[in-house]
Amino acid sequence: MSEPSAPSGESASGHPRTLPAAPSAPLGSSALGVAVIGAGMIGAVHRRSALLAGADVVGVLASTPQRSREVAAQWGVERAYDDLDAVLADDRIQVVHICTPNATHARYAEAALRAGRHVVCEKPLGIGVEQARQLAELAEARGLVATVPFVYRYHPLVRELRARRLAGEFGEWYLLHGSYLQDWMLSPDASGWRVDPELGGPSRAFADIGSHWCDLVEWVSGERFTEVMAHTSVAVPTRPATDTPSFSGPAAPAAARVPVQTEDSAALLLRTGGGLLGSTVVSQVSAGRKNRLWFELDGARGSAVFDQENPETAWLGAADGQRILVRDPEHGSAEQRRLSLLPAGHAQGYAQCFEAFVADTYAAVRGDLIPERRDGLPTFADGLRSAHLVDAVLRSSRDNAWMKVEA
Repeated sequence: MSEPSAPSGESASGHPRTLPAAPSAPLGSSALGVAVIGAGMIGAVHRRSALLAGADVVGVLASTPQRSREVAAQWGVERAYDDLDAVLADDRIQVVHICTPNATHARYAEAALRAGRHVVCEKPLGIGVEQARQLAELAEARGLVATVPFVYRYHPLVRELRARRLAGEFGEWYLLHGSYLQDWMLSPDASGWRVDPELGGPSRAFADIGSHWCDLVEWVSGERFTEVMAHTSVAVPTRPATDTPSFSGPAAPAAARVPVQTEDSAALLLRTGGGLLGSTVVSQVSAGRKNRLWFELDGARGSAVFDQENPETAWLGAADGQRILVRDPEHGSAEQRRLSLLPAGHAQGYAQCFEAFVADTYAAVRGDLIPERRDGLPTFADGLRSAHLVDAVLRSSRDNAWMKVEA
């Protein structure tokens, strides 16, 4: 994903100018007007999900005006914006989706919020805790819907496991553990903007995928990690200096290689406030693992396992045996049934999770997201929580010590 040009609507101090607010669409009104900032793989996912949720994708802002025009033509959208000011001056836009390299998130999100737009922003919210805190506070102060795509919460069987935990099926937790493994950085020639801390931030593997694992396990289990002992490692010491898109394979042979400053993998021990132990391993260099977010929650009365690469089933364990739970819109919790869009045996996956997340975000914008579903919608507060976890992991790895998660 290429970085859109810097917004021209910044003051001399670097802070975005305040623009007139755009009103949210009331209940029963026409479709929400949406702009997508960022035209890479994940930008296309946002655009598709917005369309399926009934929004009007008005336009796109890409890395250059020319690129914006090319993508607008490909997507069949009306507007190809030249810069952020043009996006925020368009009074048809009520929701802005930010799908750009990490270092740009904070300034785009701040500008959109100050202009009165609701925001869907890829994680991390900013490079560091302070940027994330400022954005979470700004969204709350403005009364705007601001969400982060921790979309694995939207797997139907994830909702089922959480409902069973709330019903007391598993009893007191004894251990939380798992891993999140990928292999897209396995080749020594794989690279991209995420490797550069100036663009991707000081953490790569943990901030990119470990943050998803922690969010999901905390949300399903109801526990909250308060301390971490972490170690990070770099498997490939140098990589090509290139802006190759993520997940696109090795870069073309290049003479210039740069030192790698962000981790390829991380191993964590975790503790909750009540002393419950957890652990996870995170890697982007595990051959054959494409996107394996896996967790096991072990309780006094039962255990539960979920594997994101096989999301149609979950494993349930008990002292007298085990069984496989299959996603089924005819059985289980209300949320599992709501999110099961296809009959049992007709596989659903990541795309449907993203679509449900965007649909719930828009329901919140319209004011018709029912209270029972609000807890499942990940907001900027969850993005701030993730920033605190990333910060604690980096501090722990640096100092080789247990670190408190500050919030």
